[in-house]
Amino acid sequence: MNDHYNIIVIGSGPGGYIAALKAAQMGATVAVVEKHHLGGTCLNYGCIPSKALLSSAELLHHIEDATKWGVSVNGGATFDWKAIQKRKDKVIRQLRGGVGSLFKGRKVALYEGTGRLAGTGTVIVTPESGDAQTITADKIILAVGSMPVRIPGWPTDANVVCTSDEAVHWTDLPKRLLVVGGGVIGCEFACMMQSYGVDVTIVEMMPKLLPGLDEDLADALEATFRGRDIAIHTDVKVEDMQLVDDGAAAKLSTGETLNVNRVLVSVGRAPNTQDLGLETVGIETTKRGFIPVDDHMQTSAAGIYCIGDANGRCLLAHAASAHGVCAVENALGHAKSFDAPIPS
Repeated sequence: MNDHYNIIVIGSGPGGYIAALKAAQMGATVAVVEKHHLGGTCLNYGCIPSKALLSSAELLHHIEDATKWGVSVNGGATFDWKAIQKRKDKVIRQLRGGVGSLFKGRKVALYEGTGRLAGTGTVIVTPESGDAQTITADKIILAVGSMPVRIPGWPTDANVVCTSDEAVHWTDLPKRLLVVGGGVIGCEFACMMQSYGVDVTIVEMMPKLLPGLDEDLADALEATFRGRDIAIHTDVKVEDMQLVDDGAAAKLSTGETLNVNRVLVSVGRAPNTQDLGLETVGIETTKRGFIPVDDHMQTSAAGIYCIGDANGRCLLAHAASAHGVCAVENALGHAKSFDAPIPS
């Protein structure tokens, strides 16, 4: 492969791979650096696997509810968790392969390894094994995404105290699950797991579920959850978390202790901007680690753009894709401001 390109994209999530394909479509020579699987969080740990699991849960829920619609299902419905996971894994593999095929079709060079800035226009790619490689470009787009927040001081055993990264790939189901955080992700998993027969409890420190969204939505969702026997503790904090023989014990601010088999921590996401070499080009992050950009997705360093979760503007896959198109058009000299409204 060449070692100099018009554009290097670090990260191949829904922001990075769209940016790479757009740039190639516009005639640029493009390289993508990816340290894990093609597709980023969305394809491997987020939107795609969670919706694959949720679609099976929804189907199961409809079948169990069929009599309300005048439909009789003789013998009731059962499910095979291993088969559900197998289908989910197949969906992921197919989509990864699709991204790879698109890269080949548009002659996007793929470098497998961790990408780190090493001064203006320079990226060092370090694979899991083998020697590091230096590549250069006229412009660089950072599409490094984000990761689930883990709570300092809590047990680090990801088999018991998990995030969504682990939860979408669980090989078995817990009998009792505590979801810490009643936001969108926490509520999605609560709904899904209850359909699979898991005893679910949600603890949310804010007064209502779905903080930041309309309270009417939270009220409706809470009523639905209570009707499905999902226990809800709002305006409550988890003050301590300890491992016990069969899982974890969570001490709540109410004085109650919950004993569960597994904990899903769903309290937000943090940008993957550590050890990215930002100091070599003079880029400073916010206190929360996000990379500030202007309306052209341009960072404070000339020729370097940042898109998607890492810039903190909107942590949604379709927003990252739109950021990517905007960044590429600006990087290739077509001035464009990002002014697309993003409805909730």
